[in-house]
Amino acid sequence: MEIERINENTVKFYISYLDIEDRGFDREEIWYNREKSEQLFWQVMDEVNYNEDDFNIDGPLWIQVQALDKGLEIVVTKAQISKDGHNLELPMENGKTIDMPVDEKIESLLDEKFGSHDDEDSEDHEQDDLSFVLSFADFEHVIQLSHYFDTVEGFSNSLYHFDNKYFLQLEFDAEVLTDEEQENILSQLLEFGQESSITIYRLAEYGKVIFEEDAMTQVKQYFSL
Repeated sequence: MEIERINENTVKFYISYLDIEDRGFDREEIWYNREKSEQLFWQVMDEVNYNEDDFNIDGPLWIQVQALDKGLEIVVTKAQISKDGHNLELPMENGKTIDMPVDEKIESLLDEKFGSHDDEDSEDHEQDDLSFVLSFADFEHVIQLSHYFDTVEGFSNSLYHFDNKYFLQLEFDAEVLTDEEQENILSQLLEFGQESSITIYRLAEYGKVIFEEDAMTQVKQYFSL
């Protein structure tokens, strides 16, 4: 994948169809499967964020996708919300800005560029389980976390090592835990680690798997305080 920094607000990258397939995606499904297209997009954006330290994707984005013969060219621009909260302000190369409705966020843009779900699929998407990644600078913090919880119920977890850090990927089961219970557990987890912007797709591709399932239980079993 080729990454080009246009300016402080915009990056352009080119990804070939061969690279897309090497990442485990089918060339056709990224156009018709919303979930797969999102996975690919955030995986690529995670790499952009990793290579461009000062390009933080912490706000609304404007995405332009162009299909070429051998791949995709994607331009991503960070936008700002206007003072009145009604528009997104897109910075241009000439220093001017273009305004667009604030509801045109990444979800609708991905729908436009990669296809959308029907109403039933959208309802299912709203009920998806919450998933996030915690980072730890020291394995000792992972051990302490594993001994903090008497039981680990209502969320799956796996442990990776990448870039001299440890990453714990967790996914809450929305059918087992209420929103309040999830928030309570998350606040306890954040006492030991920091929430990371790295995606599970990058960890799975470039990181080393330490425990793929029941990571906290296994760490507690093998490592004492």
